[in-house]
Amino acid sequence: MNAYQQKWIEVLTNANIKDWKIEPVEDAIIVDLPGGSNMDSIMENLPDVIATLSLDITIPGERLKFILRHNGEHREYILNPTDADLNTAKK
Repeated sequence: MNAYQQKWIEVLTNANIKDWKIEPVEDAIIVDLPGGSNMDSIMENLPDVIATLSLDITIPGERLKFILRHNGEHREYILNPTDADLNTAKK
């Protein structure tokens, strides 16, 4: 786990977001959402939440994938995407 990923886990944990289960895995952070969560709403608001929480992070940013899981569904959000991420998204 890199320092940037570790800092994000610390920030997310300290944010005390009710019932989010947060764990690192390889180059990502998995967030298991509680029952009753609305995945569409969470994904819509995630960029704003990430932007607000990132104010507490002073180390240089690296590529980091957030994987949100709920009821067998998962969605990904990549922070600081690489050129490869951006080129894949266009295909």
